[in-house]
Amino acid sequence: MSTFRRPLGLRFWLITLAAVVGMLVTASLGRWQLSRAAQKETLQAMLDARGRMPAMDGRVLLSQPAEALVHRAVVLEGRWLPEHTVYLDNRQMNGRPGFFVLTPLQLVDSPSGVVLVQRGWVPRNFQDRTQLPQVQTPQDVAVRVAGRVAAAPSRLYEFGGDGSGAGAPGAQGSSRIRQNLDLAAFRTETGLALAPLTVVQTGEAVGAGDGLQRDWPVVGAGVDKHYGYAFQWFGLCGLMALLYVWFQIVRRFIRPRSQPAS
Repeated sequence: MSTFRRPLGLRFWLITLAAVVGMLVTASLGRWQLSRAAQKETLQAMLDARGRMPAMDGRVLLSQPAEALVHRAVVLEGRWLPEHTVYLDNRQMNGRPGFFVLTPLQLVDSPSGVVLVQRGWVPRNFQDRTQLPQVQTPQDVAVRVAGRVAAAPSRLYEFGGDGSGAGAPGAQGSSRIRQNLDLAAFRTETGLALAPLTVVQTGEAVGAGDGLQRDWPVVGAGVDKHYGYAFQWFGLCGLMALLYVWFQIVRRFIRPRSQPAS
């Protein structure tokens, strides 16, 4: 009985090259996800710090740059402008589809300013998709709205239209039911002096109960998902290394093989 080792051929070197490239790529992707997690941790710390700041009123809200106010708490006093209420379709809350209800609020402490408020969620009538839900919106009555500053509502994919109508080209302003809402276009459409931001209402408006649901998702920067992705990439890198060592080194160079007698 004697042992022999198979010669290193082209196939071995091609497999080695592929394994090295694969491990380098997956390791670099894992490191990139860790860097993204570090960036998101910085962002989360900023969001937490803003959330602990005292609530602003309408005058302060309109006097500072919008990007510096996102996620700040606010308490606004004003009057609803229900004639400009918009219903964003295909929005979910607690897994149920329905509308996000958006209504401009004319501020009392800054009469020239108007803020678009994301008031809450309401289910839709699936038997008549054009029927608007009944939302109590008192007019010419001062209300106090507590919430947090937010950017414009997130956009959903739509198969046609200009992004502001109900899915048909040229439908801007023709329907209260819309797939998406662009603040600049809505400002031009209504003629209101809308602020370049919105407010997500987090509590019942004092002086105006509306019955809307406000189980908004928790604001977060998404740090955990980047750590999860990094774990997957590093795990794949380690699996490649393990399989390469086992099949191309251990089985080839260490395990003895018997050579048939001549």
